[in-house]
Amino acid sequence: MEQKIRRDRNMGDNLRRLRDGSGLSQEKLCAELQRRGCDIGRTTYAKYESGELNIRASVIIELRKFYKCSYDEFFAGLDTEGE
Repeated sequence: MEQKIRRDRNMGDNLRRLRDGSGLSQEKLCAELQRRGCDIGRTTYAKYESGELNIRASVIIELRKFYKCSYDEFFAGLDTEGE
């Protein structure tokens, strides 16, 4: 019996798009998050963007404030039909 492995949805592409749109490196973004009280290292953030690690809600909240965007920006394209 063949077993299908379902790939979990992740927001890594959206995180990368927002960061790239702001012209920031992962290092600079992490420094800003640390200044705001989120203890996030670049390696951890890289895992968020690659989908290897789920992002914490507290980090999403700080990123939304930093980017001045809606929460929808983080979840864009994740609710697709036919999956």
